[in-house]
Amino acid sequence: MGERGEVFSTKLVKDDRTYFFNVKENIYGDLFLNIVESRPTDTEGRYLRQSIIVYQEDIGEFIKEFQKSIDFIKINGTRKPRPTNLVRRRHADTSARKEEE
Repeated sequence: MGERGEVFSTKLVKDDRTYFFNVKENIYGDLFLNIVESRPTDTEGRYLRQSIIVYQEDIGEFIKEFQKSIDFIKINGTRKPRPTNLVRRRHADTSARKEEE
C-alpha cells in the first residue's frame, strides 16, 4: 500500500486544472475512489483543492449516472468561448457574500 492508503493513482492536467484519480484502501482493506480537482488561486503558490469520495459498493451506480451526464453533454453541449476571468469572478462573488454574512 502506498502513501496515505493509495494503491493506484493517475492524473489529468488540463489548462490550469489538475484532476487526480486515486484508488485508496482504508484500514479495513476496503477500496474507494477519491477524485480531486486542484487549481491555482489568485495567491501565488496556493491551490484550491476539492474532492469527492466514491465507495466501492457505489461504483457501479456512480458510473451509470456519470455516463448519463456525459451522454447528455455530448448530445446537448455546444462549445462556447469562455471568459478567462469567469472562475476568478465567481470565486470573488462567493468571498464577498461570506464577508457580508
